Amino acid sequence: MGAGHAHKLYRRGDSPVHRLPPHTKLAAVFAFVVVVVATPREAMWAFGLYALLLAAVAGLARVPAGFVLRRLLIEIPFVTFALLMPFVVPGEQTDVLGVQLSVPGLWGAWNVLAKGTLGVAASVLLAATTELRALLLGLQRLGLPALLVQIASFMIRYGDVITDEMRRMSIARRSRGFEARGVRHWGVLAKTAGALFIRSYERGERVHLAMVSRGYTGSMPVIDEVAATAAQWRHAAALPVAALLVCLLGWTL
Repeated sequence: MGAGHAHKLYRRGDSPVHRLPPHTKLAAVFAFVVVVVATPREAMWAFGLYALLLAAVAGLARVPAGFVLRRLLIEIPFVTFALLMPFVVPGEQTDVLGVQLSVPGLWGAWNVLAKGTLGVAASVLLAATTELRALLLGLQRLGLPALLVQIASFMIRYGDVITDEMRRMSIARRSRGFEARGVRHWGVLAKTAGALFIRSYERGERVHLAMVSRGYTGSMPVIDEVAATAAQWRHAAALPVAALLVCLLGWTL
């Protein structure tokens, strides 16, 4: 599996969280998200404790709060959807600051915001403490089909290449005086998208032929095999186990 450059989501460091094997962190984050989703929405205090657990992990990993908060902006579309729910979901109505809002909609909005934000924050911390190449190795270690791992690897490797190609095509259009100002220019943009697809497809063909000529038979060699000790598994399990205890308490109260 080829090495790649560091992604902007990754924050280089040497913390205990950074040093954990990637597959242990993947398993821990997945288990944490499952526990968060399983928590009853009425246990609002539990979500506050989950946030404190993530804050503790961020502190241990020396990831600044601002770094995490900036990357939480990716969930803005879901926030917008959640904010609309109290206005469109039918059911019992309640008055909030003179505005009639749906009670089921308010609970649904809280459910989406709380669980979605915690899930995204956990993913941001995972990406901030684990290089993309290590994540792929971790997925492979956890038994993800090799074909899916290869597809993800090529997406990461060539995503920036395709983006640069699109940027060069945009510069070429602007240098010739083109500016998309309305519907009448959609045809040009559609042709650009078609040309980009053809170039990407042809690049894929060339890369595949180059790989076959170098002995590729359908699977990528794993250069380094990362194993985890029992102690490392215990350290990684601390987050989901603590969250599970909070979840069980939320169901009993």
